[in-house]
Amino acid sequence: MHDAALTEDLARRAAAGDAAALDQLLTEVRPEVVRRCGRFLPCREDAEEAAQDVLLQVARKISTFEGRSRFGTWLYTVVANCSRQKYRELKRRAAEQPGSIEPSQYVDPRTTSVIAGSRVDLLEALDRLEREHPHLVAPLVYRDICQLEYAEVAERVGIPLGTLKSRLHEARKQVRPWLTAS
Repeated sequence: MHDAALTEDLARRAAAGDAAALDQLLTEVRPEVVRRCGRFLPCREDAEEAAQDVLLQVARKISTFEGRSRFGTWLYTVVANCSRQKYRELKRRAAEQPGSIEPSQYVDPRTTSVIAGSRVDLLEALDRLEREHPHLVAPLVYRDICQLEYAEVAERVGIPLGTLKSRLHEARKQVRPWLTAS
């Protein structure tokens, strides 16, 4: 985001009902939202769809932003939730429409990014972690994907710093074998 102080001010004004501030806020954060969604979703079009969902959620829910934490932290929560929801939706759609793949639709491994595959693996691992240990998902997403500081993650999740570090260690330990298994 270009100017954190400006963004924070716009968020506070938008939360108070200032429609012009909300419009300016959405314009200001859009590039960052697309970039952050891209950390979750390997396909640019999917990341852009998720970003639209994020911006819509921000517009609808900005009144719930209370300013207790930075707007960026609140926004990362929306990004993480919308990106993971978009992934689940895409996965569900793909499962509902099995069929033959036209030769023109095959993915050429020479032109497919290695990071794209690793992000899909990560999303699968996050889904599994959520089913098996839901309390470990938020620390892992906020710290390792959104790259928030430990103190900020602890505040956002509402747990002491030591507990956060313990959960993060456990989450990484759980996820690691799922990411290395092929």
